[in-house]
Amino acid sequence: MGQALGIKSCDFQAARNNEEHHTKDISSRHLVVRRGQSFTITLHFRAPVRAFLPALKKVALIAQTGEQPSKANMTQATFPISSLGDQKWWSAEVEERDAQSCTISVTTPSDAVIGHYSLLLQVLHRKPCLLGQFTLLFNPWVREDAVFLKNEAQRWEYVLNQNGLIYLGTADCIQEEPWDFGQFEGDVLDLSLDLLSVDKQVEKWGNPAHVACILGTLLHTLKEKRVLSTPEPQAAQEAALLNKRRGSVPILRQWLTGRGRPVYDGQAWVLAAVACTVLRCLGIPARVVTTFGSAQATSGGLCVHQYYNEEGLQNGEGQKGKIWIFQTSTECWMTRPALPQGYDGWQVLYPSAPEGGAALKACDLVPVRAVKEGTLGLTPAVADLFAAVNASCVVWKCCEDGTVQLTNSNTKYVGNSISTKGVGGDRCEDITQNYKYPEGSLQEKEVLERVQNKKLKHGGDDGNRPPSLEIADPLYLFLEAPTSLPLGGDAQLSVTLINPSDQEKSVQLAIGVEAVYYNGVLAAELWRKKMFLELSGNLVQKITTSLSYSYFEQSPPENSFLRLTALATYSESSPSCFAQEDIAICRPCLAIEMPEIAEQYQPLTASVSIHNSLDAPMKDCVISILGRGLIYRERSYKLGPVRPGNTLCTQFRFTPTKVGLQRLTVEMDCNMFQNLTNYRSVTVAPAPASHA
Repeated sequence: MGQALGIKSCDFQAARNNEEHHTKDISSRHLVVRRGQSFTITLHFRAPVRAFLPALKKVALIAQTGEQPSKANMTQATFPISSLGDQKWWSAEVEERDAQSCTISVTTPSDAVIGHYSLLLQVLHRKPCLLGQFTLLFNPWVREDAVFLKNEAQRWEYVLNQNGLIYLGTADCIQEEPWDFGQFEGDVLDLSLDLLSVDKQVEKWGNPAHVACILGTLLHTLKEKRVLSTPEPQAAQEAALLNKRRGSVPILRQWLTGRGRPVYDGQAWVLAAVACTVLRCLGIPARVVTTFGSAQATSGGLCVHQYYNEEGLQNGEGQKGKIWIFQTSTECWMTRPALPQGYDGWQVLYPSAPEGGAALKACDLVPVRAVKEGTLGLTPAVADLFAAVNASCVVWKCCEDGTVQLTNSNTKYVGNSISTKGVGGDRCEDITQNYKYPEGSLQEKEVLERVQNKKLKHGGDDGNRPPSLEIADPLYLFLEAPTSLPLGGDAQLSVTLINPSDQEKSVQLAIGVEAVYYNGVLAAELWRKKMFLELSGNLVQKITTSLSYSYFEQSPPENSFLRLTALATYSESSPSCFAQEDIAICRPCLAIEMPEIAEQYQPLTASVSIHNSLDAPMKDCVISILGRGLIYRERSYKLGPVRPGNTLCTQFRFTPTKVGLQRLTVEMDCNMFQNLTNYRSVTVAPAPASHA
């Protein structure tokens, strides 16, 4: 190595540099640094340094990445070792030296291409010698980097935090799912760059917007089709792995080792989490966002049409609904110099189905501010995202004779309770104000009118306004239901009918319950009830009934929701009244008790309990515990059955090894349900010197 200089070895000082570059959790042996920030290397010589000082002045360093490094496309840089640093280009300067070594500070430009690099040393025009390899990432800590975040708490949350929460359920019953992003697991950096390497435009890897779009497209594509076909027994094992939904890393590994299968539709929301993992790993701040009541497949239209039969049940089994109960997406933070001023900050990764084989162009990056302001012409997907959070919903009744009739239903606005994990804690943060102005505000009205007028001007009336409905002889229908139903339990629901006229009305009331998945797909018809009522003039009548599992002919499929509907018909010449509520199914509570503060290397005990509120025993019970920095590897325990009305209690003992805020996750599987999870956070204090 370095014959002309008598170089014995080169020390990349990975542990020290990685500590300074916030990459120590990725590796302590391989150098991983962030662009725009200096790092040091030390050259060790076979003889005293003074013997090589003349040659040292003629030395240059070469940094190169990609399969075909080139100065023309910024994938290769040659720069001298000089005392004059250059913040806009690669530079190196001697930091200190002694008799046998020389320490050099290397600075990378803040817009450098990311990826795996080789660092070479060249004396005059002789053949360069390899000093070693390092990996360069985006840098949210450097102001000149396009992904710069000025708030340290946000940098910790959106780049360094591996423990996430994803919000599922309904707007009225938000349920949190603990998620392990695992962006610093041993092989995730290599896997992320392997995924990115499908894109051959390495010279564009310095642009975070390009990198995010490529990753979003690839992850979406891997959902749609198999990477390689797999035998059925192995397929079943992989399906079980994906069903665990504990974190991103097993899914990412499976996809990129050639054994991958798609994430099934029932769990497609994990793609947002996997994308977040890869973006954070590469240094781009990212978070998972959930929109409750999201309009889908509207082609930008602001009016969503839903169809129900005369029983008040969803028309079209197996068809995806236009209003999803929830939809998850990935936001990433960066500047957008290619766009007009004012659209920096959070960007929505919006994958779409590739057309004409152009897979790597099938993802848009939409500024959140563009959605709020309704700036439709900024990027192609703004219209879709604007409709997703601003559309109105109208309901039609499909009659047996094939005709459809507009119902008198409360027009629903979508896109409420847009939620993400709060910074520095486990609270749910509502960020709806980032996407839309307050409902009913003057700003909301101005934005909606501007968007509707622009759509009408360019494409005619494409369903951007709800159809008007004139009612000469009104009837009003209100539906009250609980926000959740315990698994195997029951709850009260009520339907209120109001006849404001002086005339008596003969009313046919249909109440139905269906199981639907989060994307509006009908899973099963569970229960229906029809009754005939005579409503006197100026009468308010409230009908209360019990909603119980015992009424259902079949149990709702796992991970589904209950959709409760009521349809009141009272005249052929007057529109029917319609109301709908979505109800989350709540599984038993898995309770965890443990201290909030612990000491490194000192044993800690956690107590776990679950009460069986079901009518049948819970059999084949398996409890698993896992937690990075708390438990070396996942532990699983088989437990006996839990009879109805009884409570299962057990304790686990483990020893924390990592300092800081850590998370213990507990999961339970049994014959009645799978993937019942809960978590607790614990702050681990450093061990005293005598204990270390």
